[in-house]
Amino acid sequence: MSNLKQMKWVVMLIAVWLSSNTTTAQETDTVVRYNQYGVKVNRTPLHAEERNGILVLESKDQKYKIWYDARVQVDGAIFFGEPLNPIGNGTSIRRARFAVKSAFGEKWYGEFDMDISNSELELKDAYLEFSPNNSLGFRVGHFKEGFSIESTTTSRYLTFIERPMVVHIFAPSRHIGLSTIYSKNWLFGMGGVHFQTVGDPEERLFSEDNNKDYGVDEGVSFTGKLVAMPFYSDFNKGFHFGVAGSYRTPKTHAEIRGHERYSVRSLTSINRKKYIDTDLIPFVDHVVLGGFELAGYYKNFRFQSEYILNNVHRKKFSEVLPTEKFDGFYAFGSVLLFGGKYNYNTSEAEFTQPTRGQTWGDVELSFRYDYLSLNSRMDGIMGGAGEGYTFGVNYHVNNNVKIMLNYAYLNHDRYASGKNKLFVGYDETGALTRNPKKVVDAMGKAGDDFSFVSVRFEVDF
Repeated sequence: MSNLKQMKWVVMLIAVWLSSNTTTAQETDTVVRYNQYGVKVNRTPLHAEERNGILVLESKDQKYKIWYDARVQVDGAIFFGEPLNPIGNGTSIRRARFAVKSAFGEKWYGEFDMDISNSELELKDAYLEFSPNNSLGFRVGHFKEGFSIESTTTSRYLTFIERPMVVHIFAPSRHIGLSTIYSKNWLFGMGGVHFQTVGDPEERLFSEDNNKDYGVDEGVSFTGKLVAMPFYSDFNKGFHFGVAGSYRTPKTHAEIRGHERYSVRSLTSINRKKYIDTDLIPFVDHVVLGGFELAGYYKNFRFQSEYILNNVHRKKFSEVLPTEKFDGFYAFGSVLLFGGKYNYNTSEAEFTQPTRGQTWGDVELSFRYDYLSLNSRMDGIMGGAGEGYTFGVNYHVNNNVKIMLNYAYLNHDRYASGKNKLFVGYDETGALTRNPKKVVDAMGKAGDDFSFVSVRFEVDF
């Protein structure tokens, strides 16, 4: 028998064996599978697809979808000027996030998100959401409260490397709670009741100790927001006007129960000094927040601004103490230079990833002014005030990569002493002093001022 005939017989035998040991696609679907707990499981084939740089697994009927969301932001900063308090240049992994997100059963959605930047593990989002229809949703778990457009905007789509001081210090972030979300046509609303934050290990320890040692309630917040969105159906232009409010009782994750403290690092995570700082405010009964938002865009132009006020109401036993009043605001404008356009997500009432104008990407120029004052009154809390001027250049490379460059100038007043730990000017002998009352510098000249250049390399996938 020739070699050719032998090969034909071998091929025929293999084909017969495969046909007798291979089930059809329909038969495969009927094969029973069990999970690690010994329970029979349903089986649904998933289709894998890359969507704007994100890997998505989805069922054919689109009733089930799961995807992973990872983000890394590498930051560095160099400081200039002649600051009264020395500042060290440095680098950091600002964020290293990993999230699993899933939509299932058409009306249900779940999310788990954690941050492991700089080797510190912190839980971010962890919640379940039920949406009976396209306009209404109910959320429970650990998530951001509905307050401030800049705070709720994901860090992957920020225009500047750091959020404004007033947003960073006043806008409530993630807390355990329940919330209702409504979004239809030109109207967006979100309101909920919120309790403790999971926070970092230190905050969690404070909360547990206060519960164990004193048996105190962990505190509660009622937060709501309404947004009007004219031109909601026009993809080339949009307008955003929002109002928000929050009533908050002291949380037990504070260092001392019944106290509040407001402090902020001035537009950088590299410089660890907190110039503007109220220290612990005692005898806090409740806090009232108010927020006003104005934003808009037209094709490749965008502006955004917010004003936030914070009233700290105090009571010592039955005696009502004077209210401490703080506030701040910011405003910025930006432009995409090479044919790109801005995009706005009406279902979340916030800006999302811009569209690039060229195959190689797009370049964005931006400028922001922000101001924060923790000076309530001369015989009350004088935590300091400051203003920042930030110029930004962003290179949107593709759906996954963004490079950001910021130049910022910070101007602090004489009360921004970081709880009297930082120099704020010179006394009559010419020596540096931490006491604002001893500063002899002319009005507007005292306080620690400096500038810096910061850079971020970001990848989202």
